[in-house]
Amino acid sequence: MTAFLDIRIDSVGGPLAKSVTFYEGSSISTYKTIPRSGVLGQIRGRNVLIGTHGFNVDRANGIGCLDTWGHLLLQLDPKVDVFLGLLWPGDSSWAHGLDYPAEPKVADDAGELLAPVIDDLMADSASISLASHSLGARVILRTAKDMKTQVRRVILMAGAVDDDCLTDEFKAAAGNIGEISVLSSKRDQVLAWAFPFGNFLSGILDVGHPWWHDALGRNGPQRPRPKNFRAPFMIPYDWGYGHHHYLQVDPAATAPVAENVDAWADGTPAPTNGAPGWQQTFSAAFASTRFRE
Repeated sequence: MTAFLDIRIDSVGGPLAKSVTFYEGSSISTYKTIPRSGVLGQIRGRNVLIGTHGFNVDRANGIGCLDTWGHLLLQLDPKVDVFLGLLWPGDSSWAHGLDYPAEPKVADDAGELLAPVIDDLMADSASISLASHSLGARVILRTAKDMKTQVRRVILMAGAVDDDCLTDEFKAAAGNIGEISVLSSKRDQVLAWAFPFGNFLSGILDVGHPWWHDALGRNGPQRPRPKNFRAPFMIPYDWGYGHHHYLQVDPAATAPVAENVDAWADGTPAPTNGAPGWQQTFSAAFASTRFRE
C-alpha cells in the first residue's frame, strides 16, 4: 500500500488542513492513519519521490490514481527508493469545476504548508523529488520555492501553469531544483480551453500578444529555458495523449514500458502498441526514469 501526505479536511471539497496527516492505503476503504514514525521508517536513507494529483480530484480518486500510478513506476529499488502520494483539496463539493479560478490560491497555500514539512522529512531521507499532474504543478513549485533545502528532481505532467512560469513566477523555485522535466501534449484539450484566461478568451489572444500565455502542459516551457531543464518534453501528436491520460484510477492493462522514454518523437509508435492503459504506463516510465537518473 502507498503512504500518503494528506492536507485535506473533507473527502470532497472543503478547505485546506492546518497540518499534514500521514495515511496509508490503496483505496478509500483501506485508507487509515499511520504515525509519523511509520513514514520516517519508510523514507529513512532512501530517495523519495512525492507525487500529487491536479484539479477536481476528491480524496477517493486521489488515493486510487496515485496508488495505481505508484505501482507502475519502473525499476525503483525498494532498498533505496520510495514513492509517497500527496492529497490536497483541489476540488469543490458543489461547483463541479466552475471554481477553477479560485483553486490556484489553494494550490499555492498547499505548497506553503508543505515546504517546512518536506524540509523536515529530508533530514531522514537521502533526497526528495516531486512529481505532479495538472494544477498540482503549482503545489510542488510553490513547495520547492519555499523549501530551505534543494529538491533533487521535479517532473511536471500536463502542468496547468503558465508556460513562462519557470523563468517568471516560479523562477526562484526552478533555482532550488536540481533537474526539471516536463510532459506536454498538444492534444490536451482541457488545457487548450483553460488557457489563456478561460474558455471565453480562447482563440482571441494570439501567440506573441503581451497578455498571452499557453499552459506549460500543452506548449512546454517558453524560451529561454532554465539550464536545469531537461528535454524532450512534447508527447507525439499522433499519440492522442489527453489531459486525463497521465493518471488514472484503473490499472493499466499493459506490460511496463521498456523502451527508452527519451527516444520518442513525432512519428514514433505509441508504447506497448497502444494497448488499453498504455498512457499512464508511459507517464510512470517517464517519471521513474527521470527520477532514477
